[in-house]
Amino acid sequence: MTFFAEKAYRVIIPDQRGYNLSSKPGGVQSYSLNNLCGDIVALIDKLTDKKVIVVGHDWGGVVAWRLAIDYPYLIRTLVIINMPHPEVFSQTLKTNPVQMLRSSYAAFFQLPRLPEWIVSAFGFALLRRSLVRTSNKGAFTKEDFAAYKEVWQKPHALIAMINWYRAHKYNKLPTPVLIQLPVLLIWGENDAYLITKMAGESIDKCKNGKLEIIKGASHWVHHEQPQLVNKLIHDFVSK
Repeated sequence: MTFFAEKAYRVIIPDQRGYNLSSKPGGVQSYSLNNLCGDIVALIDKLTDKKVIVVGHDWGGVVAWRLAIDYPYLIRTLVIINMPHPEVFSQTLKTNPVQMLRSSYAAFFQLPRLPEWIVSAFGFALLRRSLVRTSNKGAFTKEDFAAYKEVWQKPHALIAMINWYRAHKYNKLPTPVLIQLPVLLIWGENDAYLITKMAGESIDKCKNGKLEIIKGASHWVHHEQPQLVNKLIHDFVSK
């Protein structure tokens, strides 16, 4: 945020619904992509009448891709970090055994109540361990984990977070479309959740796309190499 603010950008990083200080509506369907995108569309409309640069990682990347498909008139430039195009992800998940295995945790999240109980046990040890296991050493500090724990233990937060996965059944795949607006896809090649093959296939879905694969980086590349990620984004959006 500081990097871009110092370069005269207005930087907005909202808590999406279910997270931290944002509202946590009940019901799985509240976390469908239609609702998640609707939040961001309403936020953009509230803040500006100009096109914006949208940056998203992981689930934020899912929302960002969908915004570019359904609301391209709101976006000047799209930046995605380690999340494939939804059509590519859907097809790969059906046909690639490696990706099926890497995404298998999402099936566990479909169970009622049990995931919340297991994930919150021993002071959210499983969540912390998963972040450490899938990132390079030093990506997350003690201060980061303290802040995350504070967020995870807010009332109704954990069920809301997991409902993002449970709501997937309500998310219909959009009609295949070539994304016309400029797209930068940044990809840490050692992603423990997503196979790198999807990165190139995703950029093929973009008329004006650029792929930057970061060697040695994980799914959490923006935590591990923030200066490089900032530079790549700034160079792309400044054109």
